[in-house]
Amino acid sequence: MAVRRHAGTARRLVGAIRIATRPGSPGLAARVRALPRLLAATLRGDYSGTTVLRLLGLAAAAAYIVSPIDLLPEGFLGIFGLADDAIVLGWLATTFVTETEGFLAWEGGGPRPGDPVTVPGHVVR
Repeated sequence: MAVRRHAGTARRLVGAIRIATRPGSPGLAARVRALPRLLAATLRGDYSGTTVLRLLGLAAAAAYIVSPIDLLPEGFLGIFGLADDAIVLGWLATTFVTETEGFLAWEGGGPRPGDPVTVPGHVVR
């Protein structure tokens, strides 16, 4: 069960890295600069691609990663103490990339990831 959960986390992290590093994708600096705009647009109700609760989760995960307080301390548990940090960091990276990807696409007026693709065509009778 735990192996399946970790495999899913790793798969999502690899997917986020693939999205973030593809040609034409916004860089890390552009994504970080977009965070205040993302928060403001979400609070105003202009952007419905995420929730305030999810953005608070991002902030809490970032605080947990940099905090010296740890649920499973590395000093006592060694490598097992790093597991909780790795899981939180994986979620943080994945969520950060997907949320900023969708927001930047929305902000630019283009389709968001996951939107259906419409191909223009002609109806022939």
